[in-house]
Order: sequence, then structure tokens, then C-alpha cells
Amino acid sequence: MKTNTTPNARLIKRSLSSVWHPCSQMKHYASFPLVPISRGQGAWLYDFDGNKYLDTVSSWWVNLFGHCNPRINEAIRSQLETLEHVMLAGFTHEPVVELSERLRELAPEGLGHCFYGSDGASATEIALKMSAHYWRNSGKPAKTQFLSLENSYHGETLGALSVTDVALFRDAYGPLIRQQATVASPDSRNAAEGESSQAFALRCADALELHLQRHHTQIAAFIIEPLVQGAAGMAMYHPVYLQRARQLCDQYAVHLIADEIAVGMGRTGTMFACEQGGISPDFLLLSKGITGGYLPLSIVMTTESIYQEFYADKIAHGFLHSHSYTGNPLACRAALATLDIFASDNIVVANRQKSSYLNGIAEDLRGMPAVKNWRNTGMIWAFEVDSPHADFAQRCFQLALKHELLLRPMGNTVYFMPPYILSNAEIQHLLKCTRLVVEALA
Repeated sequence: MKTNTTPNARLIKRSLSSVWHPCSQMKHYASFPLVPISRGQGAWLYDFDGNKYLDTVSSWWVNLFGHCNPRINEAIRSQLETLEHVMLAGFTHEPVVELSERLRELAPEGLGHCFYGSDGASATEIALKMSAHYWRNSGKPAKTQFLSLENSYHGETLGALSVTDVALFRDAYGPLIRQQATVASPDSRNAAEGESSQAFALRCADALELHLQRHHTQIAAFIIEPLVQGAAGMAMYHPVYLQRARQLCDQYAVHLIADEIAVGMGRTGTMFACEQGGISPDFLLLSKGITGGYLPLSIVMTTESIYQEFYADKIAHGFLHSHSYTGNPLACRAALATLDIFASDNIVVANRQKSSYLNGIAEDLRGMPAVKNWRNTGMIWAFEVDSPHADFAQRCFQLALKHELLLRPMGNTVYFMPPYILSNAEIQHLLKCTRLVVEALA
């Protein structure tokens, strides 16, 4: 920062005295200052001193079509003139009905009912509760346990933490969390030398089968992030694992929950990652990009058979989860505008072309000696950097800002999850500046 009297510096000072920032050690901001943002436009963020940064992480994986997208802006502006909010218990409204109908047409077969929440962790909580409640209603009350993958991440509320296997997030809250089991992740980086990603995924599926054989009478659901485990350092795996997981969950009467909060909405090369395994889960979780990065919204999609198990005369037999802003009309309208852009701009096909272009010109970066495990699924790229710096992530973040680039590494893993609107020139800027950052820190 230039001086402590700049607009940037003044806002930083005010923020540090009043805002408790998420996923942060506040003391670190003394050495690695906050980045004040005054506005966004397209794929770029701008601070108060006139600096700009290419948003390569879609502002925590949510901003699909750029900041201040005129089509989403207009949809929200129009909705503001008619209905800003009404409770969804005993009432309904056009945006939530239309969004539910649209998603039913788009989602994997059989997912016809939408339950609304506010964020990804809420969606996880809803699905876990709904699964266990289903088994209780259907006369199997012992099925109250859940299973997840090693290094899984499904949110940071207490229920979501019970199926999150990232020590940084859960260790401090261990006494508050109901501990659940994990099975081996099919993360292709863990394959034996010479073992294909498909063979390794099948080997991990064998471990899943063994666990289900032993414990299926107590397990309500198996929750997975299809194809890519985000917080595990963008761990990518072969879609054959999804096929085997679906088969095994059917065989042992266990629900399959597909957490597509981060990997849905076109991020992996198909509208939903499950499509690449050719499967339909029992629950599909959506959030993050569903509103194009505009407003908090999450959706749990489920099947007719699960819905019917709650359809009864007794209110206690129903699913009673709620929050005040369930199905908010403004958020639903933003989501509908997001779906409109997918349809009108043929985004899934366009993304495949962008992915191919980036991979085609990435050789200089991919071929650097310090770059390890280069990998790509759809519009997600990741690699590890062999660096002597223990604080690599912080150094990388700060140095990237000087090159007009927003990078947010996880440990030594650098990843790109950019907005879908990147131009070829912006892709070139991303790769060129990332290479400069890696050179300086390797």
C-alpha cells in the first residue's frame, strides 16, 4: 500500500477494527494486509487506489459470469419492483416455482423436489437430516451414521463438520462434533506408481464396499464431492468411482448425497459433475454459483420416493427444517438469470473450448521444474509448487497481487477456478503472471 492515508489504507484500518473476517487468523493481516475492493467489472476487481486484479478464483468459486453482470443485474432490479421476500411456509411465489421446475428439467433423472436453504453448509445439514429422518420414517431408526471420503469438505456448521475431514476446520470443535467414518479418497495423486487413475478409483471403491458390508445397517448416507474434492487441494478422481458408489449404495440401502456446491453449474465440464459418472444421486446439493455469485442460496434436490416418505397426516412425520429467508425471491430470480445465461450462451460447450485453449497454451507453466501434478477437470486447474517457503500460500497471494492477479493457494497447491467469461487475452495474462509468481517462489 502506498501510504496510510490512501483510501485503501483507511478502509483496511476501519475493517480491522470492526470486522471479524472468515477463514482467517486476524493477526496475520498485520503482515499480509487485507485487499480493499471498491468495485468489480467482468473478471476484474478494483481497489480504491486504482489497482486491479484478475479474479481467478471467482470470489470463492461463486462468480460465474463476471462481476456486475448486466443480465443478472437487470433480473434482480426487476424482481425488486414486485416482491423482495415472503416466507415460504404456507406461501409460495413465481421465482421459486419456476426455478424448481427449471432445475428438475436440468438435473440428473429422478430429482424432482427442491428444498431451499441459504448456503452450502445449510444444504449439507438439510441433506443429512433429511436422510436420517427418511430412515426413521421408514422404520429403520438405527440408520443414523454418515460416511464421507478422507479429506472431504462439506461445510463448517456442526453437522457439516461431522462429514468434513479437514483437521484445520474440525479439530477445535472435536468435542462438539458427532464423529463419523471416512473411507479412502480416490484422489489420483495417491495412485501407486504405474497405476491408472481408473484402477486406483476402483481400488478405493473396493474399500468403500468393505466398509458398507460391515456397517450398512447403521449408515444413512454416503456424501461425496463428485470428481473434485475442493478443500483437499483440488483432488481430482476418475468418474468410475461415482458409478461404483451408486451401485454400492443401492446394494446396501444407503443414500448417496452428491455435494455439487462447488463442482456443479458447469464447473467440471458438464452442467452437473454426476453426469460424467452417468448417475443420479438421492440428494443433489447446489449453492455457490447457482446465483452467479450474487446472493446466498442453496438447494437440496431429491427424489419422489424420499419426498413421499414425509407425506403424511402427522406434522412430526414431515421435514421441519427452515430458516427465515428460505427460497428468497431475489435470490431465486438471480438463479433464473444465471440459468438463462447458460442456455442462451451455450456455456457448457463454450467452457470446453476455453478449457482446451488454456491447456493448449499452458506448456510454459506446466513444464516448469517446480510445478508438480498439473491437473484439470473442466474449468478447474490445479498444481503443486515445489518451494522452500513455509509460508508459500501467503507469499504467492501477495506477489500475485503485484502482477494484477488474485490467487489463493491452499498450502502449496495453486489452483484456478475463474469466471466463465475470461477472454483469450485474460487467459494469457493469467498464465504469464502465474509463471512469474512461481519463478519467484520456487
